[in-house]
Amino acid sequence: MSFLQVSGTKIVDGDGKEIILRGAGLGGWMNMENFISGYPGCEFQIRHALGEAIGQENSEFFFDKFLEYFFMDSDAKFFSSLGLNCIRLPFNYRHFEDDMNPRVLKESGFKHLDRVIDLCASYNIYTILDLHTAPGGQNTDWHADHGGHIANFWNHKDFQDRTVWLWEKIAEHYKSNKWIAGFNPLNEPTDPSHTRVVEFYSRVHSAIRVIDSTHIIFFDGNTFASDFSHFGDAHKNWDNTAYSIHDYSTFGFPATPELYVSSEQQLRRLRRSYEKKREWMDTRGLCVWNGEWGPVYARKQYDGDAMGTINTARYQVLKDQLDIYNQDRLSWSIWLYKDIGFQGMVYVDLETPYMTLFESFLAKKHRLAVDAWGADDSAVKSVYQPLLDHVVEEIPEKFRDLYPAPVWRLSDRITRLARNILISEFLVKEWAEHFVGKSVEELDAIAASFKFEACQKREGLNKILTDSAKAVQ
Repeated sequence: MSFLQVSGTKIVDGDGKEIILRGAGLGGWMNMENFISGYPGCEFQIRHALGEAIGQENSEFFFDKFLEYFFMDSDAKFFSSLGLNCIRLPFNYRHFEDDMNPRVLKESGFKHLDRVIDLCASYNIYTILDLHTAPGGQNTDWHADHGGHIANFWNHKDFQDRTVWLWEKIAEHYKSNKWIAGFNPLNEPTDPSHTRVVEFYSRVHSAIRVIDSTHIIFFDGNTFASDFSHFGDAHKNWDNTAYSIHDYSTFGFPATPELYVSSEQQLRRLRRSYEKKREWMDTRGLCVWNGEWGPVYARKQYDGDAMGTINTARYQVLKDQLDIYNQDRLSWSIWLYKDIGFQGMVYVDLETPYMTLFESFLAKKHRLAVDAWGADDSAVKSVYQPLLDHVVEEIPEKFRDLYPAPVWRLSDRITRLARNILISEFLVKEWAEHFVGKSVEELDAIAASFKFEACQKREGLNKILTDSAKAVQ
């Protein structure tokens, strides 16, 4: 057993044998996300609201049991049985320090991270540690857990200093663990200047290397891991480093411009989008890792009889993307392993205590389209269209495209602030109120809804992933 290393464009073991990492992200676990587990808004908001609703002790009990049940031995065993060999572990900095008590390490943060890393190792599964949420918010999205749309990580040096400090602590803790494939220091940065991200990467790379000279460092591109155009020759100072793209396709989401049928034109668009993201690496002979990708899926309770047709097309997007990746022997981590039914390889059964408790609330969330990820806004489009029309009428066109355009279009920015942030805030306490009056045993049962044994398997997705893993060795 040896540390994995980057060699040119490849990841290799200690004998120089190429290792292609194929797996998934454990999203929604140590960095909870609204569409994954069904709450509104951001994680810090629901944790605060639940503490107010049922008391801090009961709240902490529920969230700790949730973390325990979300990934256990049965999950690792199943994952390994599919022929997959790597799990990306997203985590929130709040597990390791508090904003009101910065740079004081909470050792409890390692409790579940250690447990899952060891579980994965016991089934020959590598892990990649991903700081999904950094102090101040490194990107403009809900999963940066800051509650707004400004990535203040780039505006306040202390946020960056704290993140470097945290990676020093993590590197020290895990420097001898050979089952960790590497460190992913910052998920999906959105630095408007495109230069501060490179400067930060140089800082964190140097800080980690003082402590840990062996683990791979995986750097995401700017603007949600899509843009390396301002990285220049910075890579020359970064050893044993790979570069992460996130290759989501619009064909895999409800807002797709057309039904996906694998036409020549659609296949060209898939490949062109992918190749554009990795162009900087390819011109320099660098190693590429696809840290996130994958369609979302229709659900019977929301999409009715159209579910089959929709998901058949989404699976075809998946297959065609995998064909492209296999041609390049690309390492990848699909998003995601487990959720409540939208994207996961396994998903919580509708008959579990959690899903029955929140059945009406989840339907309301879906109707209001308060989650940004893959939202169907057909029921509320008429509410927000007048606001969009108002902005178009009053704001000259040349001032409308604010960063992170073009990823956020004008309509995306308006609905993000008005719908995904504002309306979500009003739903947070409503979510927490569902737990009022529950006994400790009932809280445990609700959390246990996320156990592997309480989940359904997305067989179509899992078969495609398994077949692909077998196709390229």
